[in-house]
Amino acid sequence: MLGCECFCWHDKHSDYDEFTPLPQPQPFSLPSPIPDWPPGQGFATGKINLGELEVVKITKFESVWSCDSLHGKAKGATFYKPVGIPDGFFCLGYYCQPNDQPLRGYVLVAREREGLTPEVYRNYDSDSDFPALKKPVNYSLIWSSDLDRNGCGFFWLPNAPMGYKAMGILVTGTPEEPDDDEVRCVREDLTETCEIKDTIHVAGADPFQVWNMRPCKRGMCCKGVSVGTFFCSTYFVSENEELEIACLKNLDPMLHAMPDLNQIHALINHYGATVFFHPDEDCLPSSVQWFFKNGALLYEDGELKGKSIDYQGSNLPSGGTNDGAFWIDLPGDNNGRENVKKGNLESAELYVHVKPAVGGTFTDIVMWIFCPFNGPANLKIGLMNIQMNKLGQHVSDWEHFTLRISNFTGELWQVYFSQHSGGEWVDAFDLEYIKGNKPIVYSSRHGHASFPHPGTYLQGSVKLGIGIRNDAVRSKYFVDSSTRYKIIAAEYLGDGVVTEPCWLNYMREWGPTIVYDSRSELDRIINMLPFFVRFSVENIFDLFPTELYGEEGPTGPKEKHNWEGDERC
Repeated sequence: MLGCECFCWHDKHSDYDEFTPLPQPQPFSLPSPIPDWPPGQGFATGKINLGELEVVKITKFESVWSCDSLHGKAKGATFYKPVGIPDGFFCLGYYCQPNDQPLRGYVLVAREREGLTPEVYRNYDSDSDFPALKKPVNYSLIWSSDLDRNGCGFFWLPNAPMGYKAMGILVTGTPEEPDDDEVRCVREDLTETCEIKDTIHVAGADPFQVWNMRPCKRGMCCKGVSVGTFFCSTYFVSENEELEIACLKNLDPMLHAMPDLNQIHALINHYGATVFFHPDEDCLPSSVQWFFKNGALLYEDGELKGKSIDYQGSNLPSGGTNDGAFWIDLPGDNNGRENVKKGNLESAELYVHVKPAVGGTFTDIVMWIFCPFNGPANLKIGLMNIQMNKLGQHVSDWEHFTLRISNFTGELWQVYFSQHSGGEWVDAFDLEYIKGNKPIVYSSRHGHASFPHPGTYLQGSVKLGIGIRNDAVRSKYFVDSSTRYKIIAAEYLGDGVVTEPCWLNYMREWGPTIVYDSRSELDRIINMLPFFVRFSVENIFDLFPTELYGEEGPTGPKEKHNWEGDERC
């Protein structure tokens, strides 16, 4: 068991003076008030129907315990009990977050819905003789700090009745088992499996760890709903391991909490990010229509001559798969090619895909930006910066960022920044804002990866200082997505509400495939290096991302994993 010499617990109400009280994280709010959204169905009403259950998001907490490392090896965490729970609703578990960020989290509380319509909500296997919520049978002590001293924490797992699942962990300051009325367990058919996500705290050398959780299955058609609680354990837990704690399941087939079309426009107008491009960017974005109008050509396998593309993309092959039978290329003449490569900022617009997230409790507003050309890479090797001639370039570039909105309130919760083959979620408190609640997105030079802050980001081996430079900074080149956008898809609204453009269903590549002799450029780099830091060509290849070694046009938005799935990070 962990000793207090390396890990300390601080009781909020303890009069034990040996430990200096930890500073409590302060609540976060967006820079500007959230407006009144246009009236609709169930969006931003404060409550969400999940079928047999109705849930409310609680964001007010009472600090129960805080922990920190005496040796500064851990950032520490604070554990919170939700307060202000509405009458008739029940707690499902407690909340936890790191001490080094503002207080901004939530847990869901639930109650059984009254007056259910069986044909609407009971379209799944369910035994209505059993209530949706039940008290736990008792609790199991998962872990505690030193039991002989004040300021010790006790972590309890609710033991659910047969056919029910626990949704969260409780924390107390005494060894007495919590009251069985403190939380509720949920009938198993109303739950989904969940997995650990980010590590919140590790207790030094002790095996005790704390994580937040997310549904195992994520995407616009998945039903798992995160409760906002945490998981902790004294044994190793793998990322994909099914946990003893579950998530909720949204069994409302109509997804009443999702915004309607008018509300979507209001959200974009209020939260639409401003995308800044590098001052030296010579591969700016354009609209897809400008790209087609200015000479983009459609090629078919076996044909030497490309065909002009209708400005709406109506003559592009629709549907199917990326089978290599067709591809798009720049105009055939040199002047036309060079003109299109530069892009056209005046015509640029963001293409918006709106979809349910986290079981319909959040809305993802995915904003796609199109650039006719991705410029060559700029390599960093220690203190040296080397502009490549061809490596890294390709015709057409589709990048995106995603605004994640809470369907309880309409509040911006996170933004996803796409960065080549991956990306990162950034919480609203760690964003930069330019006007009201509109965040800033920095697009890197040539590669158009998205970042939340200006700077130089290395794609490759950060430890060795070798890789592709992603330089991002504010400039006079920008696009305001709150006004320059077009909604291209929102499947949950039903047929005919949003008309998808013809080009969206073109599933082949938006550029030709060209394989380079990378050795010549890499040999040039090696010859520039001091003898004692030279690598073999094989090692250089291992350090640099694979997209450097040839030119391959990307597929369009619908062919990307995140069109139906969750973002990759």
